[in-house]
Amino acid sequence: MGKNLVNKILEKHIVTGTPMKGEPVKIKIDRTLTQDSTGTMTYLQLEAIEIDKVKTEKSVAFVDHNMLQQGFENADDHKYIETVASKHGVYFSKPGNGICHQVFLERFSKPGQTLLGSDSHTPTAGGVGMFACGAGGLDVALAMAGEPYEIKYPEVIKVNLTGKLQDMVASKDIILEILRRETVKGGVGKVYEYGGEGVKSLSVPQRATITNMGAELGATTSIFPSDERTMEFFEKQGRLEDFSFLQADEDAVYDRVIDIDLSELEPLTAKPHSPDNIEEVKNIKDLKVDQIAIGSCTNSSYEDLMKVATILKGKKVSPGVSLVIAPGSRQVMEMIARNGALGDIISSGARILENSCGPCIGMGQSPGTDSVSLRTFNRNFYGRSGTLSAQVYLVSPETAAVSALTGQLTDPREHVVEFRKFDDDEFIIDDSMVIAPEGQGVEVIKGPNIKAFPIAKRPEDVIDSKVVIKVGDNITTDHIMPSNAKLLPYRSNIPYLAEYCFNTVDEDFPRRAKENGGGIIIAGSNYGQGSSREHAALAPLFLGIKAVIAKSFARIHKSNLINNGILPLEFKNEEDYEKIDLEDNIVLEGVKDGLKNGEIKVRISNKGVDFSVKCELSEEDAKVILDGGRLNSVKMRVG
Repeated sequence: MGKNLVNKILEKHIVTGTPMKGEPVKIKIDRTLTQDSTGTMTYLQLEAIEIDKVKTEKSVAFVDHNMLQQGFENADDHKYIETVASKHGVYFSKPGNGICHQVFLERFSKPGQTLLGSDSHTPTAGGVGMFACGAGGLDVALAMAGEPYEIKYPEVIKVNLTGKLQDMVASKDIILEILRRETVKGGVGKVYEYGGEGVKSLSVPQRATITNMGAELGATTSIFPSDERTMEFFEKQGRLEDFSFLQADEDAVYDRVIDIDLSELEPLTAKPHSPDNIEEVKNIKDLKVDQIAIGSCTNSSYEDLMKVATILKGKKVSPGVSLVIAPGSRQVMEMIARNGALGDIISSGARILENSCGPCIGMGQSPGTDSVSLRTFNRNFYGRSGTLSAQVYLVSPETAAVSALTGQLTDPREHVVEFRKFDDDEFIIDDSMVIAPEGQGVEVIKGPNIKAFPIAKRPEDVIDSKVVIKVGDNITTDHIMPSNAKLLPYRSNIPYLAEYCFNTVDEDFPRRAKENGGGIIIAGSNYGQGSSREHAALAPLFLGIKAVIAKSFARIHKSNLINNGILPLEFKNEEDYEKIDLEDNIVLEGVKDGLKNGEIKVRISNKGVDFSVKCELSEEDAKVILDGGRLNSVKMRVG
């Protein structure tokens, strides 16, 4: 029986556990990445573990999220990350060097290895054949300390690509098609492995767009083979020593196969407010556009921006449109500056932003009231842009650029442009903005905005608490802990952030939680989808939340709840969700035994209603909660 890519990588990295679907396995992590939005907390946790030097082959700290420096907070966080990284053996990518996933792909990726990142779009590196997973900051800190990372051995779905994309149809349209079929929760517990003859027609940047946005499926990760096209990419990056071939066996076995004929795909868009709300662009008529943003870790490569420059060359952006463009890395920015493409973009009337995440995470360029924004990003969750009334559509760079010229959402096939083969161009290689670590002699500098993170306590056997919020399906980490230019500077200050927890859903939640000494959250399915930010667990922990009872959880957020000692419980019968109302009094009985046997009794004491909920945890995760969170658990084990 042949092996697929996932089998081949994991069998070399499993430390403990049986490689059987759904069974917990612990895997060795070769490389890690952090970014500044989640990184400050990650390194505070790494310091708490008390190790001298990271144990990974290579770890890199990036600054790419909190780039606006209106006060001292962001600059202080960046100095802390720079100094603590240098002390502990972590490379530091300075502000302006680029978006973590784009720079990592270009300068640090390595086929066949494992990567863990404190950002949900870490699977971008699957575009070159890495097994790359997003995780909470504490999990990444533990990986840097040499601890293996636990996952459930995944179901492996083959995406069999045939044919070739039409002109002006993009790799973004491939992943949008998969999201249309699979939905934002269809990938939970799965890895999407791409294969078939159609793969050969896709460059590494095109593949990385697909693996990047595969995170929106809720998947563990996505992966492409490492082949001749991958070798070309590494050669252009001057890193052939890091390249190796990685192919699935011809008779490899998969749990399911999805067939996609690339020649049949059309330009697609994800309509507000979900990445799986898919429609053909041609079917949306006369949609006036106010803003267009091109960039993010999904579509900011050299190839993407060269296509945009080719479309815009000699033309002008529609008078009613604001077009903003953010290159993904300094390498990309310098290349388009030197070959004249940047001049073509600027001449069209576009505005050039920093090499950073920027508008994708609500850091600037928020749309106007009730406006329509087309974005080449990966998420269009409600309020993520920074404007609650904005309507955000996700599109390819080709669709975005053509629409910028017409002033309305336009099928790019109406303006076919001949693109040359951009991956033949010579790449500019300059790693001078990546700072090598110095070691233990470095003084770690912490600014006054950096506060200690909350640590959970061991749970009581009986938890008697009120329901302090009830929410529906597909609640994202953006709903739980909003991310915008106002709040991002306070990512290292949980007491401040907690005041804005669930701010876009229920402004009274923080007050209600504090008045009740904490409480319980009731939620629908896929609770916690989206970003890996553990602040969506840390802020509720600070407010005293004891448990979340949901129909189902997104993978990373469930891990973050466990890491921080909050009980993640699931309804055995979904109709029990309807029995609970805001401010009902919930009693959880037999918690300690329930953590071990997988079931806890629930009593709504003010209604006299009883039922049971599931507590599906591995033996180790149950122990983590009983110990009062993973940091306490590790310290107890090591101590």
